[in-house]
This record gives sequence, C-alpha cells and structure tokens, in this order.
Amino acid sequence: MNAAERLFLEKGSEQTAIEEITRGAGVAKGTFYLHFSSKTDILEALRTRLVQKLLDGIAAEIAGQQRHDWRGKLAAWSRACCFGYLDAARLHHLVFVAAPPPTREGLTRNILIDHLAELLATGADEKAWSIDDPRFTAVFLFNALHGVVNQSGVAEERPGHRALLRATEEHFLRTVGPPPSVEKD
Repeated sequence: MNAAERLFLEKGSEQTAIEEITRGAGVAKGTFYLHFSSKTDILEALRTRLVQKLLDGIAAEIAGQQRHDWRGKLAAWSRACCFGYLDAARLHHLVFVAAPPPTREGLTRNILIDHLAELLATGADEKAWSIDDPRFTAVFLFNALHGVVNQSGVAEERPGHRALLRATEEHFLRTVGPPPSVEKD
C-alpha cells in the first residue's frame, strides 16, 4: 500500500501500472493479487487507511482532554480532524476526488461521523450542550469542516491554518451552544 500511495501521488492512479506497484513494494505480481483484485481495491484500502488514521489522531487529541471537559473534547475533535485533513490533503484529494468512491455515502455515514455523533450524544447526556439530533449535527459539522478544509489553496496556506483552526473550533462550539440552563425552583 505504501508503494501504491507513493506512486499514485507521483503519477496518478490511472497512470500507475500494477507492475510498478509490485516493483516498488519489492513483491511479486502474484502477491499483489493475494491482497487486491485491482487498483480500485487498493484505492479503497488507501481510503480506509486514511480515514482510520484521521480517527486515531482525533481519538488521541480527545484523550488528552479532561474527563468532563466536553467543550474541550469537541474543540479537540475539530482541531485534530482539520490537521489530519490538511496534513493528508494530497492523499485525500487522490482517494476521494481524483478517484472517488462509488457512492457519496461517506458524506453522511463513516467512522468519523459516527465518532463525532457519539461525542455529541455523550456530551448532551452529560448536559454539556443541548442537541436534539446528535447524528444530524455530526453530519452537518463534518461536512462543514470538510468543505472549509477543502477550499482551494487552504492546504498550501500554512500561516493561515491557525485562523482556520480557531474559526472551525468556534463554529463547532457555537453550533452545540452553551450548556442547558439549570431550572430554578
């Protein structure tokens, strides 16, 4: 997969032959076919690996937050997701834009959205915020973040990342709002 990723980023997936991948990986062509039936399969595996790496980074950032700091956890989620996308912008473009998956389901159902929905639901249960539909909110926030990070030129603007991250965190926190007020007797 590493050889395929490197070659796809250098030449594009269409211009890369399976023989080049196996040569780059130092394996026989038959070994490729033990794991993948086509370049499409390896692109799907690269998509899966990219998204899992993003989730791992998000989970690590959240683990660094205080146990009951739900707003900190949500800000960490948005920050880690932004950094993950920005750091893998070329690979993300390759596996989701240049060679898109067969369906658009990833924009509404994927492990990143599932993780965010769970965080939002748990935060709502803990009275950190009031959200009627954590899944809808997760889809909304994920796609908003995705659109902002994928803007033309954002990945190249390293000095502008701090402002992007701050704005994204602020919008995430505004969307969930303040904790529900405690009713007085």
